[in-house]
Amino acid sequence: MGIIQAIIMGIVQGLSEFLPVSSSAHLVITSNLYKVLKNIPIQEQQTQEIFLDIMLHLGTLIAVLIFFRKDIISIIKAFLSAIKTKDFSNQDAKLSLYIIFGTVITVLIAYPLNTVAEKLVFAPCIVGILLIITGCLLFFSERYSKNLSKKSADIDTKTALFMAIAQGIAALPGFSRSGLTIAAGLLNKQQRVTAARYSFLLSIPIILGASMLYPLIKIDLNELYSYNWTSIITGTIVSAIVGYLCIKYFLKFVGKYSLAFFGYYCIIIGVFTFVFFNFAVKGV
Repeated sequence: MGIIQAIIMGIVQGLSEFLPVSSSAHLVITSNLYKVLKNIPIQEQQTQEIFLDIMLHLGTLIAVLIFFRKDIISIIKAFLSAIKTKDFSNQDAKLSLYIIFGTVITVLIAYPLNTVAEKLVFAPCIVGILLIITGCLLFFSERYSKNLSKKSADIDTKTALFMAIAQGIAALPGFSRSGLTIAAGLLNKQQRVTAARYSFLLSIPIILGASMLYPLIKIDLNELYSYNWTSIITGTIVSAIVGYLCIKYFLKFVGKYSLAFFGYYCIIIGVFTFVFFNFAVKGV
């Protein structure tokens, strides 16, 4: 694994983690396309590739923590204060409970899907199909939301539940985590910016947990010394920088424009992925 590949993967992760286009799908597509161009058989990822994926997600986690640092501090303070007063009526205090509740629901759904998700890493055709479904969900939720006369600026229990379920299902590459969670928010009458902001905050415990626990479970720590750390660290830094900029401008975008653009994008990339890997490189 070279530094150029790591930089490309870092850019892809930074852009696609927060845009509703499935970062895992784009990492799968990029990785497999790279193998095709290099005439390398498409097969299960090596441990160094898996570790790079984890580190790239850690980079985007850093981006979220920096961008939402004030919100995070406010939510933590509200949570601690609510524990003392036993009053969770404050919106930030409610958000803290919703994030904890949502994280538990996500794990209960995502964990059983983990084995399937790992197999999809080298099954880009199926990932393409899931991308197409993601695009259709974005279209449907946007159309539904557009016809609503009133939208909420605050997350409620029902919305938190549906967004947590969506995040759990999005463990499968091709299902966009931000896309499915934001769509769930729109279908529960939330404003786009409210749904997007909560979606990003909800991702923090999951990405943090995966970044810390996955290597301990799946990777032989004795192999770490042999990895190309220059490439891994470079890719992580790139994903953090690109991720931060992506959050900043995506929130401005969803405040003004429809998510239909990303629906078109997911469908086009999904069709391309399915056709290319099913026919163009059949037998590679």
